[in-house]
Amino acid sequence: MIAMALVPLMVAVGVAWAAVTDNMFPTESTGSSCLTGMGNSPCQTDNREVYFYMDSSGEYKLESEDRSAVNSAIDGEYRPTDLAFHYDSSPVFEGSGETDIIYQEGSTGIPDSADGRTWCNARGGERYNCDQQYIRIRGNGNYTYGLVCHETGHAVGLQHGDYSTPMLSKTDSRLGCLTTPVRSNDLGSNNRDNINSTY
Repeated sequence: MIAMALVPLMVAVGVAWAAVTDNMFPTESTGSSCLTGMGNSPCQTDNREVYFYMDSSGEYKLESEDRSAVNSAIDGEYRPTDLAFHYDSSPVFEGSGETDIIYQEGSTGIPDSADGRTWCNARGGERYNCDQQYIRIRGNGNYTYGLVCHETGHAVGLQHGDYSTPMLSKTDSRLGCLTTPVRSNDLGSNNRDNINSTY
């Protein structure tokens, strides 16, 4: 009689949070403090209201097809989560309340082996979050829906499989668009569950 009563409870708990791995910064495989600068691991964004800007002039300006990839990936993958994304047409680059994510097109600082990079420019109020993050993706056809999904995942704190707990292969399909190399356009249920349980 007791064993039968436990079965529905276990099913209900499994529905609430079904992530196969914790790949939200920080994990047991990473440090617990957000570090600034290109080349450091991803940090969480500083709140569920995410304001983003697409560079519109100069060296890192996004072309119209790149802007379309950003908007499509945010609409298709991130707006259905508990995060609330808003375009910031008057971005803030200094002080408190900086624009959360700045998208750029370019290759400066990106190793030849990578198509994009995400880094924290200014830490947030907690040691594990970031007030402003930059996403830079190479141009010439590399600014794709899947890669925007991947780098945006890093900007909200999602990590590769080898930094997850339990650790997964970087190519494990359960990581959705967070595989390396990117093999999917879909954020996937594991990443959505981690986002929703965090924000």
